[in-house]
Amino acid sequence: MIRKLLTALALGLMANLAHAEVTISWAGCGISRNAFMDELAEAFKAQTGITIDLQGGGATRGIRNTQAQETDMGGTCRLPIDGEPAEIHAHLEPVAWDALVVMVHKDTPVDNISLEQVRDLFLGRITNWNQLGGPDQPMEVFARQGKISGVGRMMRQLVYADFDREFTATRFFPSSGPLERAIEETPWSIGVTGISSAQRRDVKILKLDGMDPSYENIRSGEYTLYRPLYIVSNPDGENNEYVEQFVRFVGSREGRDVIRSNGCVPYTDALALIMKQLDQERRARDMGLYN
Repeated sequence: MIRKLLTALALGLMANLAHAEVTISWAGCGISRNAFMDELAEAFKAQTGITIDLQGGGATRGIRNTQAQETDMGGTCRLPIDGEPAEIHAHLEPVAWDALVVMVHKDTPVDNISLEQVRDLFLGRITNWNQLGGPDQPMEVFARQGKISGVGRMMRQLVYADFDREFTATRFFPSSGPLERAIEETPWSIGVTGISSAQRRDVKILKLDGMDPSYENIRSGEYTLYRPLYIVSNPDGENNEYVEQFVRFVGSREGRDVIRSNGCVPYTDALALIMKQLDQERRARDMGLYN
């Protein structure tokens, strides 16, 4: 019995030593990184000895660089674009649920916004804080550049049911990090990002239709603007065996505990949200009827 135990320990040590020099790369959305990737990478290295080199770049980079084998894996908060050659063969594994939240400068005396008001905000119909019950003060509306960023594309899907919808804003930003920092620094500013990023900032997060984007409200679907976060992989990638090992780790009890400890909902903790996504899409279509 002792000999078997020593043999098992030796094999485990040899496995960790074999992986000690292995580094795999990850690129993708800052929201996924802020939500869990830093902590997951640290826990994975402690268990296996494998290092994960984390880079940013957004959801589009996470998908396209992985498909092109420029990185070993990626992170994205949106699905691949239908018919887009640079994304068509990407393999996505859902690992967590995130919420889209409206955040404002911390001193803003407004606590709630309705979904219809969010919709009107980026159509240029709301430009003053008095339209949300605040003082007579012009708004600084911040949004992401382009239409295919993770936040921008999901906003267009969940709120407008229109991937081509043009947004009206005071300023546009290339990624979520600069947008979030600008809201921290700019009085009377407002924008949308993921809860996993927003809760790490010195900002105020508004209730949506009176509902906080809490862990339980996201898990239950009571908070209505939610979406999955994915790990992107490439089965033909040189280091895909290590990527697959990491994906298994993320789905393990330890991996799910890391995700929960960061205030994010593991994907398998809320499988009922898959069906509720149909309600999200129907609601967005209905709201689009009056444009």
